[in-house]
Amino acid sequence: MPLQDRILGHFKSSAQAKLEAADTLVPAIEAAARLIVHSLAQGNKIMACGNGGSAAHAQRLVSLMINRFEQERPGLAAMALTGDSSTLTSIANEHSFDQVFARQVKALGQPGDILFAISASGNSPSVLQAVAAAHARNIHVIALTGRNGGGLAEQMTDHDVFLCVPTESAARIQEVHLLVIHCLCDAVDSVLLGVEE
Repeated sequence: MPLQDRILGHFKSSAQAKLEAADTLVPAIEAAARLIVHSLAQGNKIMACGNGGSAAHAQRLVSLMINRFEQERPGLAAMALTGDSSTLTSIANEHSFDQVFARQVKALGQPGDILFAISASGNSPSVLQAVAAAHARNIHVIALTGRNGGGLAEQMTDHDVFLCVPTESAARIQEVHLLVIHCLCDAVDSVLLGVEE
């Protein structure tokens, strides 16, 4: 296969994955945006976590909340549990890597906060442990995952929001995850700035 055809195939596959996910994700993104706005209005914060590419997405979300997306507004309270290398390596070394996010949730999370948990497979042990810690502290969870949702799907409660990209390719899942994050930031801004309708 010519290389340009292969590259074009990725573009088409990415676009198709986004279109196929839209019907299920759009209502869930709205629910997540409203949960975030409600939580922030109560003086709470967002904590985000994930591994690898999902860690990058967690940090992207937090940077857009603290700084801005496409409209100027005051910064929103958010923190990435992925960025402090001293904390992460200390927990991994003295306990286990599975606890790197959960111990931070236990130390920093308060009832009414939101844990934004990202795992393309839904089976990342460190993310699953973070969700368990969040639930134990009455922290809402917004889960961003793919495939069939894995273990994350099993952990969801009626108070959580489940965003699952129904495709098998990790690359396509992560591409849709970035779109979800951008849609979510735009939706939050629209509600906060009164341009919802």
